[in-house]
Amino acid sequence: MTKTDRNAVRVVVAGDRGTGKSSLIAAIASESFPDTVLPVLPPTLLPADYFPDHVPITVIDTSSSLEKQNKRNEELKGADVVVLTYACNDSQSFSRLSSYWFRELQKLEVTVPIIVVGCKLDLRDESQQVSLERLMAQLLQEFKNVATCIECSAATLYQVPEVFYFAQKAVLHPVEPLFDHESQALTDKCVRALRRIFVLCDRDMDDALNDAELSDFQVRCFNAPLELPQIADVKTVVQQDVPEGINSHGLTFPGFLYIHNMFLRKGNPETFWAVLRYFGYDNDLKLKDNFLPVPSKTAPDQSVELTGEAVEFLNGIFRLLDTDKDRALKPSEVDKLFCTAPESPWNDAPYNNVTERTDMDYMSLNGFLSQWALMTLLDPPCTLANLIYIGYSGNPAAALRVTRRRSVDRKKQTTERNVFQCYVFGSKNAGKSALLDALLGRPFSNNYTPTTVEKFAANAIELIGGTRKTLVLREIPESEVSKFLSNQDYLAACDVAIFVYDSSDEYSWKKSRDLLEKVAGQGDLTGYRVPCLLIAAKDDLTPYPRAVQDSVKVTLELGIEAPIHVSMKLGDSNNVYNKIVSAAEHPHLSIPETEIGKKRKQYNRLVQNSLIFASVGTAMAVVGLAACRAYAVKKNSSA
Repeated sequence: MTKTDRNAVRVVVAGDRGTGKSSLIAAIASESFPDTVLPVLPPTLLPADYFPDHVPITVIDTSSSLEKQNKRNEELKGADVVVLTYACNDSQSFSRLSSYWFRELQKLEVTVPIIVVGCKLDLRDESQQVSLERLMAQLLQEFKNVATCIECSAATLYQVPEVFYFAQKAVLHPVEPLFDHESQALTDKCVRALRRIFVLCDRDMDDALNDAELSDFQVRCFNAPLELPQIADVKTVVQQDVPEGINSHGLTFPGFLYIHNMFLRKGNPETFWAVLRYFGYDNDLKLKDNFLPVPSKTAPDQSVELTGEAVEFLNGIFRLLDTDKDRALKPSEVDKLFCTAPESPWNDAPYNNVTERTDMDYMSLNGFLSQWALMTLLDPPCTLANLIYIGYSGNPAAALRVTRRRSVDRKKQTTERNVFQCYVFGSKNAGKSALLDALLGRPFSNNYTPTTVEKFAANAIELIGGTRKTLVLREIPESEVSKFLSNQDYLAACDVAIFVYDSSDEYSWKKSRDLLEKVAGQGDLTGYRVPCLLIAAKDDLTPYPRAVQDSVKVTLELGIEAPIHVSMKLGDSNNVYNKIVSAAEHPHLSIPETEIGKKRKQYNRLVQNSLIFASVGTAMAVVGLAACRAYAVKKNSSA
């Protein structure tokens, strides 16, 4: 693999009949102008040593005939880059680019880079010359994926190698992720990536790169130091166009941006990409997978957590961001946290608005750490990438750890987890969302909005002795339960399942009882048996009489704890969150005994007893045989 992480580029050449497609391909392959050329050439391989990036190219010729249109369309859909030809001596073929070929590519949803190539330059009438710059500007304005325009002549070999060099370059070093042609500025993602690189290079953290830091940057990316006269020249150029790009300490971030923008203006995106790739970025301006050594789970009932080292780093980051020392982060401070990441991962579901906030709606330290714990639970690669984006400099492999299997926890009757995921089931309007809100310290609201998608809430729970665990409540909409349970591994990630019911409502109680039986049955069938708790919500209302009697009967039959009565309206949580964490810490308790489970246990007991009887019978037979042999020996000796 090359530093670009690609081992080949597929170029598809298309255009009107007679524009010189096949001659162009034959000329680059043989480095000469052929006397005769087939109408459509077979795939042509251009070796890696043809090009500075040492990546081979496969060139696919296509037919312009209607009969071969389907074949051509398939090739275009599989292209890494399209070379679209017109004949410099045929203005009609140039007009057809806009009127037919680009429309055709749009219909096929081909979004790869396009190289517009004028062939037969040696045959063009100079009196009809078209300005290439004007042509390029016109095409770029109308078709955003045009990477470049170039004219060539297969007959004289003029700029033939350049055609395929530019085609390869458009794939390996694309301009589109870096530069927005509409705003004529670097893209937001590009600026964020450069900001991270700038911060990493600014070792003395004075918001400027001094001469030593600039030279070190040059060595890291290009394996060559910058001499003092070269550094002075760079500073002079920057200061002329961007005065704020230089200060008394060195090159500032605006100056750093200006230099990289200059690479693009001079047509050197490969220089820009050399920097980005050294610091681990792929073509989407995200960290490449090989920079993210995420530990692998070997079983569905394992989870991933932050290590103590990573948590300590995050505590330090929080203190650094909390400039006014109020132990809370304003929205602007959270935005600053992710200014070196491609985007803030917390702006959208499932991470937005799911942790503790202060009265001013700022993020507390508890909320900050809980947010990271939740993201690690749901998407470990996202967590690791963002740890690196925000400056984690330790060994990435030491930032996350895989927990022990939950099935092993049940056998050992203990757990080493620090983050517990609790699934929250129940009917509509049972009080599930109020339970989540109360975990985050939010006031009770009488306004009811049905939950239609999964919701999360995460917060730290302090236990006796000062131990802290993170509790994640995952609310499952009533309408989605069947779909979720159809996934055989769905319960594998669950530490505790709770079933919330409106204690004043008959339907709500029956629904929760039904859900409890379904989940417990699913646990027995799949082997992912989880502790279960019943939560009798809205305890401030007059209870439904049968629910009180039935709930006691059901919990006795299933062998789980009696329902926990809560009233979020009155602020009476009855220590419910600590009880949930306690159930998670004792994973062998509060597991419902269903009929399937009882029969399986009875069967296992019978098998064990049968083995015991068989062992005893075998032992008695052995003893009997030994006694017979001893008697025979004794009789023979007496004789």
